[in-house]
Amino acid sequence: MSDPLRMLVLARDSSPRVQEAWNELRGILRRRRKIELVGVARADDADFELPPDAELAVVIGGDGAILRACRLLDRRQIPILGVNVGRLGFLAELSPREFREHIQVIETRGYRVARHLMFECEHRRGRQRVERHLGLNEAALLAAGALRMVEIRLEIDDAEVTTYSGDGLIISTPVGSTAHSLSAGGPILRQDLQAFVVTPICPHTLTVRPLVDGAECVYRLTAPTAPPGVTLVIDGQIKTPFQAGDSVTIRRAEVEFQLARIPGHSFYGTLHRKLGWAGQPRYQQD
Repeated sequence: MSDPLRMLVLARDSSPRVQEAWNELRGILRRRRKIELVGVARADDADFELPPDAELAVVIGGDGAILRACRLLDRRQIPILGVNVGRLGFLAELSPREFREHIQVIETRGYRVARHLMFECEHRRGRQRVERHLGLNEAALLAAGALRMVEIRLEIDDAEVTTYSGDGLIISTPVGSTAHSLSAGGPILRQDLQAFVVTPICPHTLTVRPLVDGAECVYRLTAPTAPPGVTLVIDGQIKTPFQAGDSVTIRRAEVEFQLARIPGHSFYGTLHRKLGWAGQPRYQQD
């Protein structure tokens, strides 16, 4: 008989929906002899430390909770299984009911693990200091509080691409292609592709369009005339002021996001459900 599945549960959102879902699932998990709960992180666990022996993290919440979980795991990425109590949930695929229905598949490790691109973002503040962040979805340089267009210069592998004038620029992974980049008119990429998407936000030049380039490339953003209010935003959660003289470098991270998927759940199946692709056009009869 195999060892029990060593499970970590992250229910760090204090919202009633998350806490009610955890209270519902807690009794089920503790009755399963093939599951060992090695750690539970609640909203009030400020000093929570990751257990070194966890092999699966169950994240209760939405995609935002999974993005926060990736940062919490940092260089110790383990498979993440999302239980969605949010609104959309491209990454958190299972509802609490589906989690209960598939509990035997989970405890016997019947899920498959898909590995996806993550990025490292290096923010150089002039010549003074460097801040580094690990991200999953995207790094975006936004006009934000500037309330005016910002000019952003893009280099890929030290070669100048162009200078974008508009409301901002997004560098997105395939996982992030269904997030901010999609709402800005970017393409949807399969989550397992090894590429980045460059998506301008409201570009002033109509010939400027999103582009896709390789994950091995290094992307560098500068804004030499950036007005006050320009902001660097990572995964919609880390927000830091960006000034003229700063630079942002985005490259593939050494670690990968590991998404645990139950058999029968697929990327296109998720798009089909979440984006309403099941609908057919209704033509008026003559």
